[in-house]
Amino acid sequence: MNPQIINHEIQIEPLATRVAFHRFLAGMNHTQLTLLTDCAVARHFKTNQTILREGEFANGFYLIENGKAALEAEADSGESMLIQKIGAGDLLGWSWMFPPYVWQFTARPIEPTNTLFFYAAILREYSEKDHSLGYELLKRISAVMVRRLQAAHDQMLSLYSKPRVA
Repeated sequence: MNPQIINHEIQIEPLATRVAFHRFLAGMNHTQLTLLTDCAVARHFKTNQTILREGEFANGFYLIENGKAALEAEADSGESMLIQKIGAGDLLGWSWMFPPYVWQFTARPIEPTNTLFFYAAILREYSEKDHSLGYELLKRISAVMVRRLQAAHDQMLSLYSKPRVA
């Protein structure tokens, strides 16, 4: 496959190659990667641009290719609380997989960030037809959920723990 040339300077790999070589998808078979590529698009975000917003409909997920993003939760006061920073190779968004399909966090890039976005409706349909695809995604997404839960737990403890007086 030849890379596409844009502005005669920047070379961008074809989407199928970008999907196949993303760390989150490592070890998936050719059929699974083909199905994933079919529902993927490349997206770029500028610093502080909202990628997804807590409480809104979760219509897919992102794989970060490069850049970094901050995951935040909104407190009752309206303030945003940093939960975790993620970067290249990470998954952003698991809420598309579980009803009611609503984002649990807000995400904003802390530097320009390139991602692959995967449309949830198509992917859920493919996963129903190919259970091995759904199972592979569920295993990988579950591992991310555990890490995010731990990060939220650690953040909560740091906010509510009081220094002990001797």
